[in-house]
Amino acid sequence: MPMERVLQVMPGAQRALFRKFHLGGCSSCAFQPGETIEQLAQRSSLNANEIISHLEKSHEADLELLVEPKELAKILPTVRLIDVRSREEYEAVHLDGAVLMSQSTMQEILSKWPREQGIVIYDHRGNQGLDAAAYFLGQGFKNVRTLRGGLDAWSKEVDAKIPRYKLELA
Repeated sequence: MPMERVLQVMPGAQRALFRKFHLGGCSSCAFQPGETIEQLAQRSSLNANEIISHLEKSHEADLELLVEPKELAKILPTVRLIDVRSREEYEAVHLDGAVLMSQSTMQEILSKWPREQGIVIYDHRGNQGLDAAAYFLGQGFKNVRTLRGGLDAWSKEVDAKIPRYKLELA
């Protein structure tokens, strides 16, 4: 399976590969979208089955961090929301009560928010939220989740008044 597909199926794969094998995090250890796990393993003098096993375990752990849109709707008053999209996306549409992730927001969270506080992180389609959740868990936060499918899923499954959109890449 090419890495491009691995990253689609397992959004946290690059984080998992870098953390355990130092793969995919910088130019010296980068992989190409069309490169397979076997090719990556061979080039890096690693065992492909060990890489696959680690990716599967990491993906299972990531799945436990996901909160379904309808579940979030039920617990919304009890959690804090962090939006990790761009400022432009946030200004166009966001969930009520959400704070936009920025350097100053990050400093406030790390210095003032209780580590037991329930936090739900969301993005556009649920691809970057897991990385942010992993970061906060690593900083000692105990109750961090990410919205499965992001704001797009929220719009489809909970609140159709939240407009759906597509990002235009330059």
